Amino acid sequence: MGTPLGRKARLLMLVAASLVSMPAWSSAWGSPAAFGPVFEEQPLGLLFPEESTEEKVTLACHARASPPATYRWKVNGTEMKLEPGSRQQLVGGNLVIMNPSKAQDAGVYQCLASNPVGTVVSREAVLRFGFLQEFSKEERDPVKTHEGWGVMLPCNPPAHYPGLSYRWLLNEFPNFIPTDGRHFVSQTTGNLYIARTNASDLGNYSCLATSHMDFSTKSVFSKFAQLNLAAEDTRLFAPSIKARFPAETYALVGQQVTLECFAFGNPVPRIKWRKVDGSLSPQWATAEPTLQIPSVGFEDEGTYECEAENAKGRDTVQGRVIVQAQPEWLRVISDREADIGSDLHWTCAAAGKPRPAVRWLRNGEPLTSQARVEVLAGDLRFSKLSLEDSGMYQCVAENKHGTIYASAELAVQALAPDFRLNPVRRLIPAARGGEVVIPCQPRAAPKAVVLWSKGTEILVNSSRVTVTPDGTLIIRNVSRSDEGKYTCFAENFMGKANSTGTLSVRDATKITLAPSSADINLGDNLTLQCHASHDPTMDLTFVWTLDDFPIDSDKPGGHYQRASVKETVGDLTILNAQLRHGGKYTCTAQTVVDSASKAATVLVRGPPGAPGGVVVRDISDTSVQLSWSRGFDNHSPIAKYTLQARTLPSGKWKQVRTTPSVAPSGLSGGGGAPGELTVTWTPMSREYQHGGGFGYLLSFRRQGGTSWQTARVPGADAQYFVYSNDSVRPYTPFEVKIRSYNRRGDGPESLVAVVYSAEEEPRVAPPKVWAKGVSSSEMNVSWEPVQQDMNGILLGYEIRYWKAGDKAAAADRVRTAGLDTSALVTGLHANTKYHVTVRAYNRAGTGPASPSANATTMKPPPRRPPGNISWTFSSSSLIIKWDPVVPLGNESAVTGYKMLYQNDLHPTPTLHLTSKNWIEITVPEDIGHALVQIRTTGPGGDGVPAEVHIVRNGGTSMMVENSAVCPAPHPDTTLTHSVAALVLLGYLQL
Repeated sequence: MGTPLGRKARLLMLVAASLVSMPAWSSAWGSPAAFGPVFEEQPLGLLFPEESTEEKVTLACHARASPPATYRWKVNGTEMKLEPGSRQQLVGGNLVIMNPSKAQDAGVYQCLASNPVGTVVSREAVLRFGFLQEFSKEERDPVKTHEGWGVMLPCNPPAHYPGLSYRWLLNEFPNFIPTDGRHFVSQTTGNLYIARTNASDLGNYSCLATSHMDFSTKSVFSKFAQLNLAAEDTRLFAPSIKARFPAETYALVGQQVTLECFAFGNPVPRIKWRKVDGSLSPQWATAEPTLQIPSVGFEDEGTYECEAENAKGRDTVQGRVIVQAQPEWLRVISDREADIGSDLHWTCAAAGKPRPAVRWLRNGEPLTSQARVEVLAGDLRFSKLSLEDSGMYQCVAENKHGTIYASAELAVQALAPDFRLNPVRRLIPAARGGEVVIPCQPRAAPKAVVLWSKGTEILVNSSRVTVTPDGTLIIRNVSRSDEGKYTCFAENFMGKANSTGTLSVRDATKITLAPSSADINLGDNLTLQCHASHDPTMDLTFVWTLDDFPIDSDKPGGHYQRASVKETVGDLTILNAQLRHGGKYTCTAQTVVDSASKAATVLVRGPPGAPGGVVVRDISDTSVQLSWSRGFDNHSPIAKYTLQARTLPSGKWKQVRTTPSVAPSGLSGGGGAPGELTVTWTPMSREYQHGGGFGYLLSFRRQGGTSWQTARVPGADAQYFVYSNDSVRPYTPFEVKIRSYNRRGDGPESLVAVVYSAEEEPRVAPPKVWAKGVSSSEMNVSWEPVQQDMNGILLGYEIRYWKAGDKAAAADRVRTAGLDTSALVTGLHANTKYHVTVRAYNRAGTGPASPSANATTMKPPPRRPPGNISWTFSSSSLIIKWDPVVPLGNESAVTGYKMLYQNDLHPTPTLHLTSKNWIEITVPEDIGHALVQIRTTGPGGDGVPAEVHIVRNGGTSMMVENSAVCPAPHPDTTLTHSVAALVLLGYLQL
């Protein structure tokens, strides 16, 4: 049991140890701060083919942490026992499963990363096993129907996971059934539907089912089934829908939704789609048997109808699409530092459908309400924080479609007051008669109690002296008697500290000659006077503003100029005053301790502004009635108005109206949809219209043609015309011209312009493509160019790339801006095989794909920085050495090292390369301090840097850890830690 004294001694040792190990405490003494695990790589769900020849499955997990993290794994909520020699091994943080099987290994996996700060849990990763069995070996019964009737041939696919895609063979491979209006293969059931049979449908049919998994594809064939046709039935039949989409279809936001609908009938029915409670998007694929919504959103939810129609009638079916969503963060938590004994409130919020439920984890374990902790959905509240509350916290939002995690570290601090980062200013100047503010901001946790003294006198609040709640000292109406030394004392239960500054009182700044208000005319010059007196030991500057906006008197060619170079004279001269120069001018004379200001008003008079809102009424052949609003008088009374009218271009002023006298300008065009010619022009302003009934007459013909086509476009504001005709070939030049008209007649024609019809997508693909991985995240792609075709102007190329095993439809895309025939693709996964195709594109879109090429990215560079860095100074050089970095099997080779060097004499860093594990560089003899970063380099790119700070001391130094060199501990450190621990022990016993 031990004596009470012994128990207190052990408690003291534990408290001292916990304080020294705290991140905030360590940071305060200059050593590297610890931080909790932050995931850089989390496991992803995986579909593993049961028949795969792969011998292992790897679930990745890596977290950044200091000290480095250790890792554990859970499967289906139970912690795994990863023993040496077992099928399940821990490699770094990754979980490697050898010879995986569905019975033993299928499940939900999570990675736990821990260090002394705390533990975080990764997202869930589901390991599933895919399979596709063979079709039944039994012979299939023949199917018989009358020629002219519809028929369905069932696929009856074998057991499988996940879903399949289906095709049908007729008689022999590869004679596949085409997808046309008469045939339809359901991708839901695999069944083959023929809307109306004819003699060509006779034969033997086999269903081909294909399974697509992450890195495997498998296909199986059914036994052939014979289709026999009896005598033709020539009657006509109304549609009858046989392949129907469900009454309710559930989908997640962003997924592709496909609705199927196919009908029997004679003639073959035509399928049409509509949204009952809205409209279909023009971007959706509405090929007759299917409706595809490529990326469904909440706005797409609703009821959809398929209608099958022919000459004999119609049939319809309806179903509802219900859109839901995985959780998505609206607000996440972030790392917090908090004082011991304080309160804390964390909030997180997530959206989703159904609405996500929110729960909390502390160091990977469920967190519920307790004595000082309140957990309420997305709110987490602490009262009176203690050191034990430090750790890693996670907010978890989940619904039936998924789970998301947000992580943050809580560091509860206990620090004695420390002024080293924010000492009181040594010299505090203040103006006599003014106010001085002296902050006191020591670093402390909990917040320190602050007292101020002047000399040996403790200051208390009075009419002139105030100590604010945050410890700031304010002295008003400063006098010479306030000069002296002021000390801020700060204390909390961890300890105490103080910092001292000297207050020096200076003469106040005063305006001795203030600017006077003035009334001037446009174009006049004016000098505004401003003189001031100030303390001769300080510099004086003048600042002028106009209506509170600063004036730049040094701008070349400007309207403002400083009129004197004397320090106490700040006169401002306004040259060639404009109307905008009127307003309130303020002169401010200022020193570093105070300022004084005076203002004056300048009025600039000028000619009146233009009238506005002109309205024309009672128009006749010889007169009109006009009305208008008055413009700005610019500080002078308006004496009279002058009315003028003229006919362009003669320039003679009179009351007259004629046909349009000038042609429209800006004739141009191009673009639009296939089969269209779009012509644009600049609408003519009212002064050129000369009357009502205004519009445009457009003439156009194919370049080189003889006859003109014309189009009348009414309305003065019209600015384009679209001619649509199937005979218009893509990117064909047309000659166009235009004139305007009003009720009096037609105006003159414009000059002829050449406008091209709309472009269409390129028709040719690059004939050859090459791809090569050049690093762990980059590959170089090159191709043979395509020839310019007549469909339009080639703008560049689009590169599509996707990982082996993925579908081409999920490819990422990048476009080149220009006709280059090579590009560097970045942002790739390391050690991964990619398929690549290239397409040409123009304004109308992209052309067909080139043959695909393959490339595999390099392995990633080593994740470990160089260690055991040491250095030696000589008179003019610096030699740095380090241990070589040996790459792991899943990392790329090390071909050399890069060193970034920066010293206190030349802040611009320089880069050095070496193939050895040491380097010698020339340095100035007077260098005092340098910063060095060393990293590996190789085919996979650059590795993680090791950073060291080097101080010249004439000897040899060595760094064992991969972080900044720690300074030697202060001689009083041990004593301070002990005193702090004793104070904290007393506080805990209270």
